[in-house]
Amino acid sequence: MSAPEIVLTGLRKRYGATLALDGMSFTVRPGVVTGFVGPNGAGKSTTMRVVLGLDAVDEGTALVGGKPYRSLRCPLNHVGALLDAAALHPSRTGRNHLLWLAYSQGLAARRVDQVIEQVGLTSAARRKAGGYSLGMRQRLGIAAALLGDPPIVMLDEPFNGMDPDGIIWMRGFLRSLAAQGRAVLVSSHLMSEVQDTADHLVVVGRGKAIADAGVNDLIAATSSGRVALRTTAGPHAMAVLAHAGATVVATGSDTITVSGLPADRIVTLLNRSVVPFSEVSAHRATLEDVYLELTRDAVEFRAATPTEVTR
Repeated sequence: MSAPEIVLTGLRKRYGATLALDGMSFTVRPGVVTGFVGPNGAGKSTTMRVVLGLDAVDEGTALVGGKPYRSLRCPLNHVGALLDAAALHPSRTGRNHLLWLAYSQGLAARRVDQVIEQVGLTSAARRKAGGYSLGMRQRLGIAAALLGDPPIVMLDEPFNGMDPDGIIWMRGFLRSLAAQGRAVLVSSHLMSEVQDTADHLVVVGRGKAIADAGVNDLIAATSSGRVALRTTAGPHAMAVLAHAGATVVATGSDTITVSGLPADRIVTLLNRSVVPFSEVSAHRATLEDVYLELTRDAVEFRAATPTEVTR
């Protein structure tokens, strides 16, 4: 088998009048946690379903380890996936749910007990899965994904339903999978968790990849040319800097982000206009800033801001 990669090339998929995928192309490489983010309706779920052979495409190829998923024998040995934590039989115990999956792939019962311990469900393994919390169901789904010890792991919104301890565990767990040389694809709407976990980011919008780069590179590019200003005279400072040609945005009660002017010029202008300030520094964008900037034109459903609401 080829290297444990997911390689998507030119995926196009239409559901009636809706174009779900419009040339989706990217690669998920081994040894890396790749974050997969985008607005609702951007094509994330469809892409993951295509990779797993659950949906057929009109054009393009989706290969796992160099082969289509449907051609794999004992696919759990090649790709482990969690798409829906609710996909279980509620009257079965967590252990029995995993046992029948293992049996279908020719895996031993001892492997079931290994993955149960790995995801921290040992004490709940013999309880009916229908009584599990969402976070416990996520852990059970991850255990199922790991049954075949696959080199490729795909998880859709694995942080959902996790308590703080679970989120901390999940971060370390995903990084450990990549450190073992696995290719890890993680879809999430929680930008803070993606920033703390992923090495690489694929941002999608309207059925195609609109960014495919390292997380740090994307943050650095978004931060470039921006200056963070802290002042108790926000309106006055904004007026002075805007008059000088800068783009200014209030980001807090006493913080402003300035674009279009270097830091030394900002300091000169503020001093000249006797505007008090306590800090002028290079702006460090968050992954949420990156995401919002990249997907500004790709959001299908957008609510009115509070200032736009009419009474």
